[in-house]
Amino acid sequence: MGRGDLPEEQWQRLQPLLPPHKPQTGRPNSDHRKIINGILWILRTGAPWRDLPTEYGNWRTVSSRFYRWRKAGIWDQVLAALQAAGDKDGGLDWEVHFVDGDDSSGTSTCGWGKKTTPAAEALGRSRGGFSTKVHLRAEGGGKPICLVLTPGQDAESKQVPALLENGAVKRPGRGRPRKRPRRLVGDKGYCGQPVRTFLRKRGIRVTIPKRKNMNRQGPFNKEIYRRRNLVERLINRFKQYRRIAEKLAANYRAMWVLAAIIMWL
Repeated sequence: MGRGDLPEEQWQRLQPLLPPHKPQTGRPNSDHRKIINGILWILRTGAPWRDLPTEYGNWRTVSSRFYRWRKAGIWDQVLAALQAAGDKDGGLDWEVHFVDGDDSSGTSTCGWGKKTTPAAEALGRSRGGFSTKVHLRAEGGGKPICLVLTPGQDAESKQVPALLENGAVKRPGRGRPRKRPRRLVGDKGYCGQPVRTFLRKRGIRVTIPKRKNMNRQGPFNKEIYRRRNLVERLINRFKQYRRIAEKLAANYRAMWVLAAIIMWL
């Protein structure tokens, strides 16, 4: 087993969430475990698909599986299932969630496709140059809940509704998936009044520092705010996966989702 391959315990948790090895029609798929380990090798090392070691199979087969499952929504389904299982087992903290944004060269390293535009691929100009911004929400234990891609110049505060809407976790039995934490923590990039109003209308408590030129009202829980380092450390963990850079936004996002799956496993 390679250094970055899935250990047996993680594979046993992941295997039931994948498509069947032998579909009802057509040829059987190549071994899922070997293919996924090949995808993880690419994700970890940042190498081109053509440089994949032969022990993982033909690079065309491995890359095709990654892109086909992205188009079919498999990666998102797997992440959602792992989050639901974690919530059922008490491994998802709804008391406090954290939000943060990070500028990344992202898709700009490769440009964009012939039939699309920079805006459609979440590319734009910010103070850091031509970039993509990744907006991330983490649960109270520091595990990723959801992410949103925008052009680099988009303000972090405008993505709070999308982060709360996209982070739904299915719960056992009937009923709607859960989306809202009891408290949301963010830095001064989220301090505007529209964000506070949006959260309070939905019964979500706010721990966001105000700028010096804003009126300070009510207590501010510094102990909870200190825990915001969890989402900053989470972003650093994502950056350890060197292949988080793709030509198209959908593929770029899929690499982030795949890294999130490994963190949940």
